[in-house]
Amino acid sequence: MKSIYFILISILMLLSSTEKVVAQTDSWQTLKNETSQLGKKEWQPMLKYVADLHERSTHPATYPFDYEWEEIGPGYVYGPAFGHWDVVHQIIDVLPSYPTHALHQLYKTGTIRISEINEKELKIGTKTIAIIGATIIDGNGSQPLQNATVIIKNNVIHSVGKVENISIPKDAEIIEAKGLTLLPGFIDPHFHYDFVKELPTKFLRNGVTSVRDPGEWVESYQEERDSGLPLPRLFLTGPHIEMPPAAYPEDAYIVRDKKEARTAVNVLADSGVSAIKIYFRLSLGLIEEVCAVARERGLPVTAHLEITDAREAILAGLDGIEHVTSFRTALLPPLEAQKYRQEVMKDNKARTKGLYKMWNELDINSPTVDSLIRFLAKHKTFVTPTLAAFEYRIDENKKDSVKLNGFKKMMAFIGKAFKGGVEIVVGSHGAWVGYAERGWSFQREMELLVESGMSPMDVIVSATIKGARFLRIQDRLGSIEKGKQADIVLVEGDPLKDIKALYNIKWVILNGVWIR
Repeated sequence: MKSIYFILISILMLLSSTEKVVAQTDSWQTLKNETSQLGKKEWQPMLKYVADLHERSTHPATYPFDYEWEEIGPGYVYGPAFGHWDVVHQIIDVLPSYPTHALHQLYKTGTIRISEINEKELKIGTKTIAIIGATIIDGNGSQPLQNATVIIKNNVIHSVGKVENISIPKDAEIIEAKGLTLLPGFIDPHFHYDFVKELPTKFLRNGVTSVRDPGEWVESYQEERDSGLPLPRLFLTGPHIEMPPAAYPEDAYIVRDKKEARTAVNVLADSGVSAIKIYFRLSLGLIEEVCAVARERGLPVTAHLEITDAREAILAGLDGIEHVTSFRTALLPPLEAQKYRQEVMKDNKARTKGLYKMWNELDINSPTVDSLIRFLAKHKTFVTPTLAAFEYRIDENKKDSVKLNGFKKMMAFIGKAFKGGVEIVVGSHGAWVGYAERGWSFQREMELLVESGMSPMDVIVSATIKGARFLRIQDRLGSIEKGKQADIVLVEGDPLKDIKALYNIKWVILNGVWIR
């Protein structure tokens, strides 16, 4: 027994002291060669066995798996020795020749954790709170639980159930919530701060407890973080990765080749970002490189597209698409798509020309639309429509019927995409929404999704647990369940009857702490 531990400790010491110079590759032969150089000669049978085991039990990346996956089968050692063999197995996982294999396993088992940049700054609840009599919409799409109770201990949901089935702790602070609807805190994966002071705090007080800013330097949030005001959980991508000439250079990390793209992802990952954002000038080859490196770092990748067909970008590794307008190239006929690409490559501003006209002329029931929706559903791509950013209304100053109908077609496309199985999430676009008061654009987006054909329950699920899945934080946020962190919103009225009830915010709890 002691000899096995000695071997394992020796291997770990060797790995920590040996400079890793082997090139990163997916070659099993390289892995075996590297294994053969570890430790003493008498260790080799054990090490060779585990390397062979990896190869025998690993299957190729075929749908629905995004990358190679490993099964536990007859090749594994069971019994008292299993733990020792498994430790050796893990050591070989982190050899430099095959790092992504180990990272993918760690992500799938939840070992790689996506964290908010301000996690250590958030106040942690220290009380026991009993919220009694509310109607609970849990975020998972379950039927509402009437006359229910939620017990929070510190910053964690301790219990959820009918009033008569839950014992109230003697030390609990009791909140009578009869007539109120209790929901998970809303999750906004497309929030733009853009130095609008106190905007994150306004969103939090309006029920948005987690935001992801897809395209702002982490440092940009320092003033808000230093303000002492309560902030939502900040999941930041850092600046978007872009090629010159950048549309918004102040928000961009400029790259020109694969080496610079790889460096960009690693620099951003090291700064604490929770995702990577690609901007529309990035070439397909660099999109693929960014996605590959982000996968190594355990980070999702999302993109605002213009000149790249969304299908090609998704096949290159994208997890999400920002804006309904990112599908423009994928929906145009090839000749028109190529003309549009060339116009945008000449002038960034060309992307706004003819936008509503293109959607106005789109046949929502065409084979092209149906094919794209099937593709998005098959690849489980998250789509953040940001409809509110493109909303157009006719009034005494605006009389463009083409824009009005074009916007209606955008909504119709999203409604059809949802019915076709596409993962729709709710993104506010921050302050830059024409028909929402500052701080309420998330609620306006939910209204528009209902108008697009989603039910209020569907939209609430998209605003909570689906948003959490997109951010890869669903293990701890996004639903009202025992063991989840206590991010909770209480509203007056029934949002399942009228989504506008979500404007009637009465209470917000973040991490077990009352905010409003």
